[in-house]
Amino acid sequence: MDKLRAFVNGREGNNDNRNILQAANEASTLGWGTRVKGFVVCLAIGVGCSILGVCCLFIPKIGLILFIVFYTFGNICSLASTMFLMGPVKQLKRMCDKTRAFATVVMITCLVLTLCAVFWWKIFALSLLFVILQVIAFAWYGLSYIPFARDAVLKFFSMLCTMCMK
Repeated sequence: MDKLRAFVNGREGNNDNRNILQAANEASTLGWGTRVKGFVVCLAIGVGCSILGVCCLFIPKIGLILFIVFYTFGNICSLASTMFLMGPVKQLKRMCDKTRAFATVVMITCLVLTLCAVFWWKIFALSLLFVILQVIAFAWYGLSYIPFARDAVLKFFSMLCTMCMK
C-alpha cells in the first residue's frame, strides 16, 4: 500500500537505481497460494482448449479451423501457466537459456506460423504440418526442463532407428 501511495503522490520516481524488470517483478509479486491457483487455472484453460480443439475436429467444414485455433490457444495458455510459478521475468530468462533457446524459438515460430497458415494463407495442409511441428516443439521444450530427458529420447530414437535398419 505504501508503494501505491508513493506512486500516487509522485514520489515513486525518486528510486533510479532499479531497472524496469525489477520494477515489473516487484509490481507483480504474488503469494505462493495465488501463484499455484493461477498456474492451475491457466493450465486447466490450456488443457481444456486443447481437448475442445480435438473435439471440434468432427464438425463439418469449420472443424479443422476450430481445432487449430483452440489447440494453439491451449498451448499458449499452458506455456503461460508456468509464468505463475516462476514469475514472468524468470520464466523468460529460462526460456532463453542456451539449453532451450532453440526449442523456444522453434515452438513460438510454430505457434505463429500455425495461425498464419489458417487465417492469412488459408492452406490447411500447411497448418496441419505446423500443428504437428508445434506438438513436437512443445514436447522438446518441456523435456528441456527434465535433466537428461532429451538425451534419453535421442538415445531411444537412435536405438529404434538402428533396430529398424537391421
